Amino acid sequence: MKYERRESDSPIVPEKQPNKADRGDKVAEAVEERGLAKGNLAEQTRGRTQSRATLPNALDRVRAAARRDRKEKLTSLWHHIYSLDHLREAFYSLNRKSSPGVDGKTWQDYREKLEENLQDLSARLKRGAYRAKPVERVYIPKEDGRQRPIGKPVLEDKIGQRAMVEVLLAVYESEFKRFSYGFTRGKSQHDALDALTVAIERRKVNWVLDADIRGFFDAIDHDWLIKMVEHRIGDKRVIRHIKKWLKAGVLEKGEFSRQEAGTPQGGSISPMLANIYLHYVLDLWVDRWRKQDARGDVVIVRYADDFILGFQYKDEAEGFLSALQTRLKRYNLELNQDKTRLIEFGRFAISNRKQRGIGKPETFDFLGFTHICGKTRSGKFTVRRQTIAKRMRMKLIEIKRMLRIRINWPIWKVGSWLKSVLTGYYRYYGVPRNFAMLEAFRRGVERLWYTTLKRRSQKHNIAWERMYKITDRWLPRPRILHPYPSERLVV
Repeated sequence: MKYERRESDSPIVPEKQPNKADRGDKVAEAVEERGLAKGNLAEQTRGRTQSRATLPNALDRVRAAARRDRKEKLTSLWHHIYSLDHLREAFYSLNRKSSPGVDGKTWQDYREKLEENLQDLSARLKRGAYRAKPVERVYIPKEDGRQRPIGKPVLEDKIGQRAMVEVLLAVYESEFKRFSYGFTRGKSQHDALDALTVAIERRKVNWVLDADIRGFFDAIDHDWLIKMVEHRIGDKRVIRHIKKWLKAGVLEKGEFSRQEAGTPQGGSISPMLANIYLHYVLDLWVDRWRKQDARGDVVIVRYADDFILGFQYKDEAEGFLSALQTRLKRYNLELNQDKTRLIEFGRFAISNRKQRGIGKPETFDFLGFTHICGKTRSGKFTVRRQTIAKRMRMKLIEIKRMLRIRINWPIWKVGSWLKSVLTGYYRYYGVPRNFAMLEAFRRGVERLWYTTLKRRSQKHNIAWERMYKITDRWLPRPRILHPYPSERLVV
């Protein structure tokens, strides 16, 4: 049923349904304008045949209410989550090739009776009969040789979580600080990278704190998280279902275990909840600290649990680091001492260290790039960014493994696959002053492909002249696809 109402009207509250839970500035702000998230148009529509832009703009009323009063709790949100339109859109936004959860149901299986399945899911969400299922846990190797746990939720949990993320985004997108870039609509990793570069180049930054929180996603305290969400969310049904996903548990090698801390691994809602947690634990506190306690410039850029801070004075940086450890401990978090470093970095670092005879400034890694103190051809200070060498090696090792699997594929098929790999690689790492690392990556792929073709050849006589023709045909040359940071973030 369609209805019209003014933005100033109070939200429409749906009929309450029974629902029982299971028991059991200065940095990036100065270089970026925050735009409003793109919503949907105002008309209610049904069916997948129309585009996303024609979906109902119901969440715009949530955004408007959230912006109107930052202290108001929003109490009528649940009907947006069990809406068929939102569930359908959530389903189509999922990765169609992702592995199934403990129920074995794939994206393709669910689509066979999509409308029937969505109506059933919507009805269970509406009346409170929905139950979250355990997350299957598997492990993948990390760059340092350790194993990273990965969760595989069931498809219906992903759909429900994805729909809830859209609602939570509408509430919190005006709450998050501008220096927070992770999992926020309209912001990307490259926005964070460019904001950091411009801040270091233009502000009085002499020291950089490269901080790392130990096992952040697994250490989030459930009680604290719920209290934080309840600052803005007054709809008990939303809170109840967040608790269901947090308490769903883990299934590992057939054994079930409850999770007393951490967010659902692999779930759509996990990054959003983590962002809310750090908003209250870190962002608000840092913003207040630099305004009230700092004498010099303090800059910060955060993407998810990765954050970098720049300081004008070393003693302030050391004092902040001590205060940060105390702050995190209060919320059951701790810094990884092996990965947390305070280094001399900035426009004067090269000359200052040269005068003291202690060599070049140290570097730090952030979002896949090693950041280096450098100079332009005219002698002006700049932050050079290069692909982290270890990540490039790990990517080449992965390509080598995949090439062995594809050893009997025809050349055109392997070439098409490698072309897509290189194109995606350039799309992320193609930043100014990183051309040499892109060239090195392409040469590495070329050598691996050559070795694979020799391995499958009985005569082992593939000449490099022929190989160059093959790679010129299939392996695209490196390209710089991103502008200079100062061009992207024009003050």
